[in-house]
Amino acid sequence: MVKKSLVCLALCTLAFASCKRNKKPVAAPEPTPKPAPARPAATPPPKAAFQVDQTSRVIVFCYHQIVNSIVRPDTELTPVEFEDQMKKLKEAGITVIPMQDFLAWRRGEKNIPAKSAIITLDDGWKSQYEVGWPILKKYGYPFTLFIYTEGIKGGKYGGGKALSWEQLGEMRDAGVDIQSHTRTHQDLRGKIIKNKDILAEIQSIGYEAWLNKEVKEPKEKLEQRLGIKTTAFAVPFGYCNEHIREVVMKDGYEALFTVNPEVINFTTPMNVLGRYAIESKKPQTFARAISFPGSASSSFASATASASSLSTQPADGTTISDTKPLIKADISSLGEVDPSSITMRVSGIGLVPAKYNAALKTVTYQTIKKLENGQYSVILSAKYGGLKKETHWSFTVDSNAKPGAAKPGAAKPAAKVPDDVVGS
Repeated sequence: MVKKSLVCLALCTLAFASCKRNKKPVAAPEPTPKPAPARPAATPPPKAAFQVDQTSRVIVFCYHQIVNSIVRPDTELTPVEFEDQMKKLKEAGITVIPMQDFLAWRRGEKNIPAKSAIITLDDGWKSQYEVGWPILKKYGYPFTLFIYTEGIKGGKYGGGKALSWEQLGEMRDAGVDIQSHTRTHQDLRGKIIKNKDILAEIQSIGYEAWLNKEVKEPKEKLEQRLGIKTTAFAVPFGYCNEHIREVVMKDGYEALFTVNPEVINFTTPMNVLGRYAIESKKPQTFARAISFPGSASSSFASATASASSLSTQPADGTTISDTKPLIKADISSLGEVDPSSITMRVSGIGLVPAKYNAALKTVTYQTIKKLENGQYSVILSAKYGGLKKETHWSFTVDSNAKPGAAKPGAAKPAAKVPDDVVGS
C-alpha cells in the first residue's frame, strides 16, 4: 500500500513539472499611450472694421398725383411723363434705393451706390396705387409713401381720390415703405391756414398742442393700423423752422424731409433733408436733379462748426437786435472762388444782391427792409475749381434784445416763408 502511494506521488510530481515547462509566459500588458497634448485652436484673424463710404450722394424725388389730364401742373404728372423719368433714371446709371438703405447709410451701417436716388410719393392719392405703382414695379424701383392720415379714405379729408387702408396694407405687404406726412396736411407753423376747423382747433387747444398732434398722431396711427415703424417725416409745403424740426426729431423720427432741392451727402443735417418736387410745368427740375449738381464735397461748410469757421456775421446760432443787419461771410480760407458764381439767399427774402470783395475775400449783403422777429437762414454758394459748393448758417432777430448783443438764443419760427420753398 505504501509502495502504491509512493508511485502515485512520483507520477503527480512529473506531471506538474511537465505542465510548468509547457506553459507559455503571459506577456505583460503594453502601457496605454498618453494622448498628445491638444494644440491650441488657431485664433481667427480679427474682422476688419466696417468702413462706410462717405462719398456717395443721394437725390430724393417728390411726386404727387399721376393722372392723364393735368389740372394742377404744380403737383400732377401724366403717366407718360412719369414713366419717361423712371426710364431716364435707369439710362443715367442712377440706382434707386429704399429709404431704409439711405437711413442705414447715414447711421454708418451700410454703403450705398455712389449716385443714388430715392422716390417718394406724397399725400396718399389713389393714382399712386393704380398708376404709379405698376410703373415703378416695371422698373423694379423701391419707393416711399408719405401719408397724411386724415387724407386716407374714411378720414376727415379722404375723398374719392384717396388711398384706402386696405390698399396701403397691400402695398406694405409688397415691400413699399410708408412714412408720415402729418395728420391733416397743414402749414405746421400755424400761419397759412384757411381751414376753419383747423383754426378753431388751434384756438381751442393752443398751437403747441396742435403741432404735437400733427407730428405724433400720424406716427402712432400708421404704426398701429399697418404694424410698421415710421422713421421719416415730410413737412407739408416745405414750410418748416427750427422749432418744428426740434418737435419732429423729439417725437422719434430719424429724418425730416422738406422740398428744397438739393443733393444730399453724408454730412447733410438729418432734420432738413431736401427733395426735388417734380412738376409737369417744370421738367428742368428733374433734369437738374439727375445731373447731380456739385460734387461729393459739395458742402464746403456743414452745420454750425463749419459755418463758424467762415467768420459769418451775424454768427451762426446767435440772436441779434438789429433789424437791418449786415450779412457777411469771410471765405478766405476756402481757396480761389469764381466771383461770377457767388449767390446768397436769405429766408424770407430770397436771392439777394450780395457783393464780393476780391481783396478781402468777403461776401456781404446789407439788408434794406426791416426783418421781422424770427429765425433766418443764409445760404451761400459758389464754384471752387469748377465745383459748386454750398454752406448755410442761421441767426435770430429779436428787436427786444439788448442792443448790440449777439448772444446764443433758442431758435424761433421763421418770420416768413422762404421764396424758394416749393409746394408739397
